[in-house]
Amino acid sequence: MDRRSLIAGGIVAGAAPWAVGAQAQGPAPSAAPEPPRPSDTPAEPARSAAPPVEGPPPPNERADYPARTPAETYDRSEVVNGMSDFLGVTAEAAGSAIERVFRDNGRPTAYIAGEEGSGAFIGGLRYGSGLLYMKHRQPQKVYWRGPSFGFDWGGNAARNFTLCYNLQYPEMIYRRFPGVEGSAYLVGGLGVNYQRAEGVTLAPIRAGVGLRLGANLGYLVYSRTKSIFPF
Repeated sequence: MDRRSLIAGGIVAGAAPWAVGAQAQGPAPSAAPEPPRPSDTPAEPARSAAPPVEGPPPPNERADYPARTPAETYDRSEVVNGMSDFLGVTAEAAGSAIERVFRDNGRPTAYIAGEEGSGAFIGGLRYGSGLLYMKHRQPQKVYWRGPSFGFDWGGNAARNFTLCYNLQYPEMIYRRFPGVEGSAYLVGGLGVNYQRAEGVTLAPIRAGVGLRLGANLGYLVYSRTKSIFPF
């Protein structure tokens, strides 16, 4: 055996144990994965689901308004005293004038104290203004105007004391009130007639220079503001 064969054999013999040990240990482990780095932007918190939006309730077919308390009434003595003081007549004359009104309509819920002027023979106009009084309410300004038809006599500048029946709140006065035909009468130097509209009855009682009976054949318009237009 020559020298080169001996060297090759020695290299093979020395490498054999190393190869056996490497095979026993198995493959080299791979590098461990790096842990995730924290992000610079904070994570958004979980959002809860928004509650459903409810729509408005369906409209009622009828509006619910607060019930009104029925208006208090004036008794006979209150009316007699107030009317005699305002019209400048005796209590006996005032009592005689309202006797039939109370018998026909009962106790009033309001009254108007004011003045008016008018004058005509066959047809004419009437204008007036005053204060509407109701218990537990502030007096309210009222204007009235309108034509009258029929054979009137006398041109007057009279004070007017109007009893109001079934007037439950002041706004009910602001409308047109036709006169009730055949309702006018004279008693104790005072003239009385009726006006009626939508369940409300007015009984104007007048005293002044002359009386005007034909006024019950026309109508009067009661308003918040003054107007010269009579219709």
